[in-house]
Amino acid sequence: MFRWLLREETNIANISSPIELFSKNTQSFIYNNQVNATQRMLDFDYVSGRQTPSVSAIINPTGADSFARFFFGAREILIPMYKTIEKAAKMHPNVDVMVNFASFRSAASSTEEALAISQILTIVIIAEGVPERSAKLLRAKAKSLGKVIIGPATVGGVKAGCFKIGNAGGTIENIIESKLHRPGSVGFVSKSGGLSNEAYNIIARNTDGLYEGIAIGGDTYPGSTLLEHLIRFENIPDIKMLVCLGEVGGNAEYEIAEAIKSEKITKPIVIWVTGTCSKAFKTEVQFGHAGAKAGSDVETADAKNAALRAAGAIVPTSYDDYDQKIRETYERLVKKGTIKPKPEPSVPKIPMDYAKALKEGLIRKPANFICTISDDRGEEVLYGKMPISEVFKKDIGIGGVLSILWFKRQFPAYAAKFIEMSIMVTADHGPAVSGAHNTIVAARAGKDLVSSVASGMLTIGPRFGGAIDGAAQLFSNAYDRGLTATQFVEEMKKKGEPIQGIGHLIKSIHNPDMRVTIIKEYAKKHFKATPLLDFALEVEKITTAKKDNLILNVDGCIGVCFVDIMRNEMSKQEADEYVHMGALNGLFVVGRTIGMTAHFLDQKRLKQGLYRHPWDDIAYMTE
Repeated sequence: MFRWLLREETNIANISSPIELFSKNTQSFIYNNQVNATQRMLDFDYVSGRQTPSVSAIINPTGADSFARFFFGAREILIPMYKTIEKAAKMHPNVDVMVNFASFRSAASSTEEALAISQILTIVIIAEGVPERSAKLLRAKAKSLGKVIIGPATVGGVKAGCFKIGNAGGTIENIIESKLHRPGSVGFVSKSGGLSNEAYNIIARNTDGLYEGIAIGGDTYPGSTLLEHLIRFENIPDIKMLVCLGEVGGNAEYEIAEAIKSEKITKPIVIWVTGTCSKAFKTEVQFGHAGAKAGSDVETADAKNAALRAAGAIVPTSYDDYDQKIRETYERLVKKGTIKPKPEPSVPKIPMDYAKALKEGLIRKPANFICTISDDRGEEVLYGKMPISEVFKKDIGIGGVLSILWFKRQFPAYAAKFIEMSIMVTADHGPAVSGAHNTIVAARAGKDLVSSVASGMLTIGPRFGGAIDGAAQLFSNAYDRGLTATQFVEEMKKKGEPIQGIGHLIKSIHNPDMRVTIIKEYAKKHFKATPLLDFALEVEKITTAKKDNLILNVDGCIGVCFVDIMRNEMSKQEADEYVHMGALNGLFVVGRTIGMTAHFLDQKRLKQGLYRHPWDDIAYMTE
């Protein structure tokens, strides 16, 4: 799969390591769920013309086995997630790279775990602050196994047109601008991830582009060195020139100078050691990275640049000339025929993410849902146009809140009070009615609160609570058609239909329902007008003349009174729309939820077991 390079080390002899770390078929694991970095790798794959994504799986040690959704071009794909590296390796034996986004606390242990898996050949450690002793041990172990570690404290690297590590190279726009979607002729290595991204752009503007770029990381003891990657590049035929950025501190650049002198590096190399400004400071200065600190004159940037220049490297006079030296070297190689520029391939266009496009105002999309009653996007939730703090300052009560949310206007105080009265009188009709009965049965059977109350709520209909809307519709329709109370009763009789809102099992004209009495008296005293209530009371006179329990019941009284309220506070057309939508049954839903919850809690307090009917509660029909 790889071509391998034998190298001699001071303390480890003849250990083999790969020359080519990545190819267009490289597959990787991402350790820790890094959504943005993973998507950037997949976008790079797509513009590079890869047929398969470079990320095979995500290892999420704090999660469970599952899948994560990403985009590969315009197509949505699922990438499996595993809890352990071992399981991921077993499920994906073709993976040989792990990009380790573990924190500095667990980076060493997770890297050791990956090193123990034979198929994983390259590990990239992103975390900064990995203990130096751990970094040394990891490097030694990787060398003994013929594996490569990039990092710690690295952004990673890019093999142009083949494979990108995490966030290396930046956004997809920068990737294309820096021509990283196709291979060039330059091999680049540095310590700094930030400077490497800048260097990719410089290389793209002054050469035919990057072949491979690696940021080894800024820690004092990196898993692989500048020289090791330059030697790799020396042995890759498609790389025609080398570019490097060193930095103050350490002796890595002297190793490069010795390699140039001994002709281990024969390709032209443009190199600059940053930190020459340190001589302007009277005291010792550390430049960002843990290793960027000169402990002696020999570790200064000026001394290193001089040594590299003397060894035969192409060293600019300052960083300002860095791009010029790169361009001059490239043009010489083109003139010699060493590099033959190729035409630029077409670049597939990456679809813009919906959220980004929407934020930038590039697209518009109809909403799946429209809400006109509330808004929770600001500093505080709005009920209609009223901030929640104002709801309490003005003390509009439950009735006021309900009027805003249901009818998109704040009803006056008399109407808000009526809403609260309606909820109060519908809260409970006792344990015998169907809704309470079902709630009790479910509670005794061990069901939870929501399930028990839902069981009771499902009984709401024309015979139980639904009569509020039914009564409102029947009475308002008859009234609007100009029928008299007698004509209405006769019409319903001919249809063979009961009048919803009329009739009670227990109460009668002689034993009135106090709830109806309270509602009628309040309406007569506070409403602007009560034409529909008056019509219903005329109907009651006719029906009770036939049978004394055919009274206007609580559902009917609430229904007709609410129509009177709505027609007083909005247009008749809008009021009728709410009646036909079935809005008024919502009063019963709100009130009865209170009662059913009470029945549930009552049964739980009683701690009765599974509900069973006694034998004498069941009638058995054998005919």
